[in-house]
Amino acid sequence: MLYIVLVLVLAALGLLVTALITASSLWAWVSIGLSVLAGLILIADWLRRRRRPAPAPKADVPAEPPAEAAPEPEPAKPAEEEQTTLIPAAGDLGDPAAVEEPDASAEPEPKADSEPGVEETPDADIAVLADLEDEVVVVDEHPRYHLRTCPWLGTRDLIPIGVGEARQLGFTPCATCTPDATLVAAHR
Repeated sequence: MLYIVLVLVLAALGLLVTALITASSLWAWVSIGLSVLAGLILIADWLRRRRRPAPAPKADVPAEPPAEAAPEPEPAKPAEEEQTTLIPAAGDLGDPAAVEEPDASAEPEPKADSEPGVEETPDADIAVLADLEDEVVVVDEHPRYHLRTCPWLGTRDLIPIGVGEARQLGFTPCATCTPDATLVAAHR
């Protein structure tokens, strides 16, 4: 295929020189036509090669290295060794009476990476929020919208958005900064 293109390009070059020497535009147009034909053949060849499936591996070349060349896995530690490191020795358990019970009324501290809870918003407030244009912020890949003063946000990258639009996009209000209650109270 490439030989045909080479012959066409050389013929086009010869016709172009002929057109310049004889000052005939006919030979120039024929030269342009041959160049375009060579280009079309190159494109057709490229498309044909692109659609061709990848060649299958040759039979004399193994697809995978033989099992002998694979490194041997390390032997697993006996379960007894692992078990003894997980269970404390006798006497290390301490006095069970000395262990303090956690205060049931205290809320656990939220982890920095965990999502804050969802603020419960009354239906009447939802109707008010739908018409508001006040700005809240969202964090990419997180489902809550927040006030800019929310402590959960920390140093995360913020995306400002209107509260009505945030609700339409499926974001829910943060329970930490309670944006719905704050915005409705400011509106009233």
